[in-house]
This record gives sequence, structure tokens and C-alpha cells, in this order.
Amino acid sequence: MRHRSEGHASQGHALGGHALGGRVALVTGAGSGIGAACATRLAAEGARVGILDISPEAAHATASAITAQGGQALPLPCDVSQEPQVEAALAALTSAYGDRVDILHSNAAALGRDVYGRDHSLTDMDVDVWDRTMAVNLRGAMLMVKHTVPAMTEGGSIIVTASVSGLTGDTDHAAYGTSKAALTGFVRYVATMYGKRGIRCNAIAPALVMTPTAHRALGPDRLADKAAERLLPWACEMEDVANLVAFLASAESRCITGQTLVLDSGTLAHRPEHTLHAWREAAPQE
Repeated sequence: MRHRSEGHASQGHALGGHALGGRVALVTGAGSGIGAACATRLAAEGARVGILDISPEAAHATASAITAQGGQALPLPCDVSQEPQVEAALAALTSAYGDRVDILHSNAAALGRDVYGRDHSLTDMDVDVWDRTMAVNLRGAMLMVKHTVPAMTEGGSIIVTASVSGLTGDTDHAAYGTSKAALTGFVRYVATMYGKRGIRCNAIAPALVMTPTAHRALGPDRLADKAAERLLPWACEMEDVANLVAFLASAESRCITGQTLVLDSGTLAHRPEHTLHAWREAAPQE
């Protein structure tokens, strides 16, 4: 089972030189997709980055790619739902890069076919799908914060990947959406508990991010439906997420905490006519 954001890493752009030079970052679910793209961007900004992923091969691949570009990265195989593994990963990171963590991007999610792929009707849902979703998406974020905050310096930044699925209802993926909704509340508690220490905590809530896997999984008709929901003529790319993560990790966002920032090209800013149309098509004929 994979903790991941789908797709491949992209080359980041500078946020005004090496804005994160000397800092230590940790990104979970960084073996591929959005996590790999964000880890790559943080490294491009000068951070030394821990690459945490449940797949050892994926963690090493991202770390090797960053190193090849002149950055510093340490692969950290870990299942974020297992506290001993989280403790071991943090110990390895602080041993390698000094007894400090400045940036945590908690991004891992249970997106495999064995969990997300079975997250459909509540009346037919296996309880293990619900439990595994909560264990990775929600408990994983809690464990990462629990074991990172003690090593976090003043000015530290915690960024949690939520989702627009946690801000609205849908006809599918109730476990995933509920876990993401809980994360938007979780960041407010973390921000409140540790703000006096100069630690910030925010969530990002992307809509569909256009990755190679999204193209393969959705197909032309579903992608057209998604495009119809957006206000802007373009969808979000992995680089857009990495841009926001780099901003929230930097001192340029020093007064932003306890917030959920939405990346959706305007999907949630208007009436859900597409969903209503889908309901009408599915309604039984009288």
C-alpha cells in the first residue's frame, strides 16, 4: 500500500534566491507526485529535506533526483500510521541534519486501490477501508506533528495537505473526504497550541491536480467534467502546489497561521451546477 500523491516531481522555481537556506524540512508521501514536487522545490530553495515515504524505493528515487540537482536529501522509509517508524524517521533526520526541524509538510495519504479505490458507498464500505484511511491521513498527520514539534525552532512552519473533498460533500469517497475535513480543524488546534513558540500551521486544500496518473485514471470525459467545474481555463499543476508550500514554508508568510488555503482554479467559488446536472441524469425515470 502506497502513501503518495500521484505523478512525478517537477523542477521548482526560486522564491527569491535560496529563501530556505540552512533550514531542515521533512516531507511525507514524498516518493512521488505532489510530495516529490514539493520536496524538490524546498530543496531548490536551499532546505535540507527528509524524503519520507512508505516505499523505500520511491523515497530513494526522489532523494537521488534532488541530490543529482545539487540539493541535499535524505530518504526515510516510513509508514506514517506507525508511531515507532515515525520516531525512527525523525531520529534519523535530526542525526543527519542537526537537532532541528524547521519545516514539516505532512502530505502522505492512503491513495492506493486497496483503500481509496474501495472508498465508495457507505452502506457497502468495509470498515478496514475507513480505519486505514483515518490511520494514514489523520493519525499520520498527528504523529508527524507530535514528533516534529519538539525539534521545531521558532519560525517553524507546518503545512498539512487537506483537500477540497474535505470542504464539500460528494457522492463518493466519504472516508477520504472526512479525513481531510478533520485535518482542516486539526491545523487550527496545532496553530493555537504552538503559536506562542513561533510555530505556524496551515493546511492547503487542492482540487484535482493534473498529474500523469490523473490523465490516465480519469480519461477525456471525466477530465472534461472537471474542467466544466472550474472558473479558470487552466487546472492546477503540481508546481502550483509546490509554489504554495514554498511560500508557507518561508518567512514571507510569517503572519499566516491556522488557515486552509484552497487551490482549485475557482471550483468552489460558484454554485455546483455540474453536480446537480449529474444528479438529474442519475434520477430514476417516472
